[in-house]
Amino acid sequence: MEENMQARLTKLNENEICRDLFSHFIRRQKVVKCWRRDGGKWVIKDDPFIDDWSEADYGILIACLKNTAATGGFVYGFFCDGKLKGFASVESALSGTARNYLDLTSLHVSADMRGKGIGKRLLLAAGKWAKEHGAGKLYISAHSAVETQGFYRSMGCVEAQEYNQTHVEAEPYDCQLEYSL
Repeated sequence: MEENMQARLTKLNENEICRDLFSHFIRRQKVVKCWRRDGGKWVIKDDPFIDDWSEADYGILIACLKNTAATGGFVYGFFCDGKLKGFASVESALSGTARNYLDLTSLHVSADMRGKGIGKRLLLAAGKWAKEHGAGKLYISAHSAVETQGFYRSMGCVEAQEYNQTHVEAEPYDCQLEYSL
């Protein structure tokens, strides 16, 4: 990030989470290659598309983030010069057969700020919070784009030992990962 840029990571409460919060956030991701399961193995395949959010998608996102904040979960935003440029959320309820996962339900960085360490700061903050709240691992249903998977792998994420079927059914092309705390 530029040295003269004011940046801060801050907890968001449910009253702050609204459509205006995202007015400078650019979700757009041009995807060319994705990880796909083929014959029981993960392989990279061409699957070009543009991933972006509609107004309806923002409505769902805002409702989910408000719920996470209202139920004691982690919702943090990363702001640059007062504008939201990244955010992450973690649910408050432990899951998995050993009750050792907390669910990282979102981690997004604005297209104009990717590659500047914001995702890393958000994941580390989410992991710290999750550990303080009794988790041994974060569960991540992650976008299958090669770039997204590269980020998570660089942070030490691995394929989840236990799949959350709700996530698998909702996003069948996502890669199910875990991040040990």
